[in-house]
Amino acid sequence: MKETKSFVPRWREEAPKKGSYRSIFKWGNPKEFKHPNDKLYRELKAQFGMTDGDFRQRRREGDEPVRAPRPGRIKKNQAAALAKIVGPENVSAEAYDRVKYSKGKTIEEAMRLRAGDAGDVSDLVIHPRDKEDVRKIVAYCNAQRIPVYVYGGGSSVTFGLNPSGGGVTLALSTHMYKLVELNELDQTATVQAGMMGPAYEELLNNAPEKLGAKKRYTCGHYPQSFEYSSVGGWIVTLGSGQSSSYYGDAYDLVVSQEYVTPAGSFKTLSYPATATGPKVNDIMKGSEGSFGVLVEATMKVYRHMPGNRRRFGFIFPTWQDAIDAGREISQGEFGMPAVFRISDPEETHIGLKLYGIDGTVLDTLMTARGYRPMERCLFLGSAEGEASFSANVKRQVKKICRAHGGMYLTGYATKKWEPGRYRDPYLREDLQDYGILIDTLETGVTWSNIHRVHQEVRAFVKSRPATICMTHASHFYPQGTNLYFIYIMKTDDVNEYKAFQDGIITAIRKAGGSLSHHHGVGKMISPWMEKHLGREQMDVLRTLKKHFDPRNIMNPGGQLGLDLDKKKIR
Repeated sequence: MKETKSFVPRWREEAPKKGSYRSIFKWGNPKEFKHPNDKLYRELKAQFGMTDGDFRQRRREGDEPVRAPRPGRIKKNQAAALAKIVGPENVSAEAYDRVKYSKGKTIEEAMRLRAGDAGDVSDLVIHPRDKEDVRKIVAYCNAQRIPVYVYGGGSSVTFGLNPSGGGVTLALSTHMYKLVELNELDQTATVQAGMMGPAYEELLNNAPEKLGAKKRYTCGHYPQSFEYSSVGGWIVTLGSGQSSSYYGDAYDLVVSQEYVTPAGSFKTLSYPATATGPKVNDIMKGSEGSFGVLVEATMKVYRHMPGNRRRFGFIFPTWQDAIDAGREISQGEFGMPAVFRISDPEETHIGLKLYGIDGTVLDTLMTARGYRPMERCLFLGSAEGEASFSANVKRQVKKICRAHGGMYLTGYATKKWEPGRYRDPYLREDLQDYGILIDTLETGVTWSNIHRVHQEVRAFVKSRPATICMTHASHFYPQGTNLYFIYIMKTDDVNEYKAFQDGIITAIRKAGGSLSHHHGVGKMISPWMEKHLGREQMDVLRTLKKHFDPRNIMNPGGQLGLDLDKKKIR
């Protein structure tokens, strides 16, 4: 079909139909969208051998109403007992609710929902009003051997919400979304686990007006899922935000936690440090609902000083140069940038189009100075904190980057990136409407093995014809960083997709990367856990599981690989 410069695909601009499968798998705000710009659209056509004709008819869009899944297995007397705890208005056995609260945001879930396949679903959705409700629900379900799953923001990309055993799903963000206390002396905030990121940050930023505080604060944790993830979800999956190099990962932000488990309820102590043996507080971080339900957490908070932010960006001749600079910055002991992101050549190539820099005067200048496309690497960053601190971080970063061949881009590129950092996932539905999948896997690496992991995983991804593989490092430590692989492929075959994804995970493990850096394990990565950690460490985790949850009612079905049924991985 003839190509026309004026052709623009009919990207969706209408919110999903109420009660439809699309309303469940669509990312974020139902009324918000982000479409590929013209340069990215042309790049995708070139990469996948597509024409305008391939974008004239959308594939199955998931607009069908959710059909009733299999009948619930909760007995009438059990449902009545649970309704008595929380009130009948906080219990639902409706088909739509059962499907919605059983799903996260994996590409596989979206593919299946587009085809009307709901897969595993809960029997009952319960909206507890407070931690006392949670305690009573867990006690009752333990006595009745009813599986319990927990839903926070619903943004899991590892099948972490998948109710393999049916049972009940507790939707914490419906009622348990409050900030319990802001302690300015300790500089901590205690919040209910269902509190969503934007609400938490908005209260902290406006603490003088809304909480009577003396200063403004920030949570310091901004994952790409920030707008649609909960504080509890950050903790139990060991999340990491886009400013983690300065503020720390979720693991670093937690001071204490309160849990309800089948073995009993407890709250860990909130001392900044204590030498009283292995810390239960640390054991519970990253437990992904397998030991119990996180109901409250006390978190570190930081002074909010956005006026002191200093942005900067560089372009490097090669990936090696960029990584060498990143390592030197991380080990420089002058403080860390907040945003700290290095893209490899392929991601730089796509990113410059996505950010609207490709073809500009800046792009022309980079090329004229010898920074060649598909070799050059983009570094985006910003520094935060006290004014002289952030200024010094920027000054030291510029010195190191220039010493490694970096060309200073001012803060322009970072400013162009910032508006899309929460909106890029909205591209998923646009692309999948035309059979193009975009997904991610990430891994933690040491400086000594970063290049091996990068090369071997990329080699596997690129072994599939017509597949894009973009990679960046965005969470930095003196000992290493992470690699975030974004792969874009064209297929409608869910089995082909699963096999390819499994191959990437295997390639990561074989190359020496961690199975996950900040997405958690869920039930997706669990088959590799024992090979990754070894039998002894897995036995420790299984022993903890047996103590906290002897009847295996908490998130059963392979979470963390603790009760993995090898015959049914998903």
